[in-house]
Amino acid sequence: MTLEQLRIFIAVAEREHVTRAARDLNLTQSATSAAVAALEERHATKLFDRVGRRIELTEAGRLFLVEARAVLARAASAEAVLADLAGLKRGALHIAASQTVSNYWLPPLMHRYQAHFPGIAMRLTIGNTEQVAAAVHEGLADLGFVEGEIDDPALEITPAADDELVLVVGTSHAWAGRKSIAPSDLRSSRWVLREPGSGTRAMFEEALIALGIRPAELDVALELSSNEAVRTAVEAGAGATVMSSLVTSAAVAAGTLVQMPVTLPKRRFLAIRHKERHATRAAREFLALAAENGKAG
Repeated sequence: MTLEQLRIFIAVAEREHVTRAARDLNLTQSATSAAVAALEERHATKLFDRVGRRIELTEAGRLFLVEARAVLARAASAEAVLADLAGLKRGALHIAASQTVSNYWLPPLMHRYQAHFPGIAMRLTIGNTEQVAAAVHEGLADLGFVEGEIDDPALEITPAADDELVLVVGTSHAWAGRKSIAPSDLRSSRWVLREPGSGTRAMFEEALIALGIRPAELDVALELSSNEAVRTAVEAGAGATVMSSLVTSAAVAAGTLVQMPVTLPKRRFLAIRHKERHATRAAREFLALAAENGKAG
């Protein structure tokens, strides 16, 4: 069993398609199929069922996928230690981040980092807070940056930047011309919110509870999995929302959104890394740059 065979197996398992895996790995379909077949033959274990034109993991395949990912994560960790010795002249840094962080706060920071360390290849994966925490926990990302609180004793969590949540509505909303909003008014509007698991959603629900309002009391018209989709729906008049000022500031300035005079708790973007995995010099330098970056908005 080789690391290359494991890499191919994981790619096929994630895509459930040999041809797509081969294309993404820049391999021939025959080489990809042969690698999977070699694993199955050597260990006399069927890893995939062929169902029509698709393939599906068997139970053995699902169990093996967990271990294969862990082995590649450990191999990447070993390679990262060696890359440290090169003085950041080469190497890689994989960051996972939640949407507000990845779309608005991280890009200029990543640009500054690459200006300092052009030999470090950077990759950014976007998910919600729960998905980012899972990626760091499983060793699929070196660092994570999230908006929501995380309860995982395996992760080291440090503040990275400040952020401000704001309540906004479209120009046609009944609140658009109002000078004040009482907590009880929040029950009277329809809402457009991020999906459960989002840091923004969790923070808003905590604020509601502090105001004596149960989140279930709100009339949630839409749950959307991207900030841009939420903002566009609110601009179209679908309801009110609470989002980061990083997301809404341009639309408020352009007059397509109206920011309501409601005080909401400030929050922090958090940096996370696994306590027991080697912190590469590339990761340490990025965390140092993030600490210098100051406020998020």
